Amino acid sequence: MSKYGIFVYWSNEDECFVSEVPELPSIKAHGDNQTEALENAQQAIELWLKIAKEDGMKIPEPKGKLQYA
Repeated sequence: MSKYGIFVYWSNEDECFVSEVPELPSIKAHGDNQTEALENAQQAIELWLKIAKEDGMKIPEPKGKLQYA
């Protein structure tokens, strides 16, 4: 399991739960419930990290704590 923050919320527009990973570009996943959206985000993170390593991309360090604006 990664240490990147994941936001999960209900989308009226998409009619499903959406998960976003703000620290990694372009990662969004969805699911019929919160658990499924979270699991799909974890899979997307693993794939993103694998491809980034293969392509020699800089991989951001997880912030590891919740920050409030």
